[in-house]
Amino acid sequence: MERRDGSGNAWVPELVDPGKKTYDTASLLQEVNRAIAAIMIGGQSYKIGTRSLTRANLTELRNLKADLTAQLDAEAGGPLLRNTSVAFFDRR
Repeated sequence: MERRDGSGNAWVPELVDPGKKTYDTASLLQEVNRAIAAIMIGGQSYKIGTRSLTRANLTELRNLKADLTAQLDAEAGGPLLRNTSVAFFDRR
């Protein structure tokens, strides 16, 4: 769900429920995914005339996405070490 801002020029991501004061983990993850998509499609920042827009840091959003995904897995009883590999070395 996206809408145009008041000037009709820029696309502004619409929150799941703007009147809501708290969000569950799944809703927050959805918003983070939208923010990442906005950066990937439209760039980190841009300037039109004298106005400029700088979006959130992509690295921080990716870290937040990983944290929220892990939190969702924990809430659902998912695997504790989901992104872990095990290697066995028999000889030196």
